[in-house]
Amino acid sequence: MPWPSRKRDKGAVADKKEPDAKIAKTEEETPDKEEEEKSTKPPAGSSKSGWKNWKKTKESDSGGEESKITYCHWLLKSEPESRLEKGVDVKFSIDDLKAQPNQTTHWDGVRNYQARNFLRAMKLGQQAFFYHSNCKEPGVVGIVKIVKEAYPDHTQFDQKDPHYDSTSRKENPKWSMVDVQFVRMTKRFIPLSEIKAHHLAHKADGGPLKNMMLFTRQRLSIQPLTQEEFDFVLGLEEEKPH
Repeated sequence: MPWPSRKRDKGAVADKKEPDAKIAKTEEETPDKEEEEKSTKPPAGSSKSGWKNWKKTKESDSGGEESKITYCHWLLKSEPESRLEKGVDVKFSIDDLKAQPNQTTHWDGVRNYQARNFLRAMKLGQQAFFYHSNCKEPGVVGIVKIVKEAYPDHTQFDQKDPHYDSTSRKENPKWSMVDVQFVRMTKRFIPLSEIKAHHLAHKADGGPLKNMMLFTRQRLSIQPLTQEEFDFVLGLEEEKPH
């Protein structure tokens, strides 16, 4: 029997240790109608590692110019501390994942269109950081990999589930999920505060974390990472904590 929906989109809030963030009641309070209609997957290509990547066009914060960024890794937020949502505890830590059969689970409950599109862009074998969020000490705790690409999220049709969506139809489901499998714990806990310190330094002098979505779109529970962002954050596990 699968664990109840426990991902952050339906009740997403900014991390408690993030002083600059505004608390969000939900990620879907102001869904973009145009975003809802964009249900197709982004274009895919190939990376040096053999994974299929996709390129996302975005406006830069400064001049509104468009630039292409290649993403091939991900950051997945989940709540390690108990929180009731419509009477259901949405807690799901990395230890909960490790306790699952074959250390694998479906990543359900995402109810934000951009986060959903990121899920649909994930490719088999790609790796992601498992990030503990909305807790006393948020940060990266481990690595997972995608073992099944996007397919319909069954919780959208379950009236007893906190993420039930009465507007979604089985012939054209709105919401998707992927299956993820535990790979390993990071060699040490990498806290949000440490990653943020590097982000601020990189914003000032240029560096791989200068545009990291963890700080530019912190409400999203599914976030893409460039190869450079993933490698830099992973490299922090080898350093002594500050």
